[in-house]
Amino acid sequence: MQSRIKVIGVYVAFLCVVVGIAAALTFMFTDVIATQSAQETDTYGMNDRGVIAGDYVDSNGVQHGMILTSLATLVPKLTTADRADCVTAPGSTTIAFYAINNLGVAAGWCTKPDSTVIGFTYAGGTFTDITIPGSTFVNAVGINDAGAIVGTYKDANTVQHGFLLVGSTLTNLDPPGTVSTNTAWGINNAGVITVYGIDANGKYQSFTTADQGKTYTPFRDPDEGTIGTAIHQINNNGDIVGTYFDVNNATHGVLYHAGTYNSFDDPNGVGTTRGDGLNDSLVMVGRYGSGVFGGIGYQGLTKQ
Repeated sequence: MQSRIKVIGVYVAFLCVVVGIAAALTFMFTDVIATQSAQETDTYGMNDRGVIAGDYVDSNGVQHGMILTSLATLVPKLTTADRADCVTAPGSTTIAFYAINNLGVAAGWCTKPDSTVIGFTYAGGTFTDITIPGSTFVNAVGINDAGAIVGTYKDANTVQHGFLLVGSTLTNLDPPGTVSTNTAWGINNAGVITVYGIDANGKYQSFTTADQGKTYTPFRDPDEGTIGTAIHQINNNGDIVGTYFDVNNATHGVLYHAGTYNSFDDPNGVGTTRGDGLNDSLVMVGRYGSGVFGGIGYQGLTKQ
């Protein structure tokens, strides 16, 4: 993979180009940088107002939660959100936002010094923790406009489950054939959830579920290799963004739209591009750069 010091969030949009009776998608990319001094910017979620949720690493190497107003505004506004109880060492934090709904409520997680991982929602400067009995590991990853939350947690036996939380009602989401890393990533206003896990062969298996885990529909990029496809956010039109690993284990973004899997790569990060979030206008956010999947070392991008 290409080596990069900075992680750049990416903002992506697309144009539909009609050729005969076939429609091809042309993607346009814009780097997302929280501040000019940031060493890294990670973009994970976006709402219909173009507000981006993620994190950034400042010039001193400290990570912060990030909410960034639409890049289409004259001067995008950065909101930095930190928690004093999630400083794991002097100058070290792990806080991040993974989604933001149209009401401006974000979902995310961070790690405490005792290694407890807490999921939360954030609105108006206030964090509200998500507590699952018996668990010391909770990630809030997705939230819809009704406030339904999805994510992942480990039970008292340290088995990891995807979850749906509606009010105080918890539903486990464990797709068939998966044995670890089960994670529910996104949920739209119709209650359709995206969820993935890893099977016994170490391959990502991805699904959607429209009935709270009673049945699962596979999501698989046709060009995936032995590592598979990790599904991410779904919008209210049923469009889905994700990441797949090709036969050479390079990563590419994938947009599922109008029944077709459309691969995309940021021109600065071919083979290191991840697709993470999208809104109803098919503006997407993600990352590119070096590092392990889902880890540090990416630059945020947007794609349109």
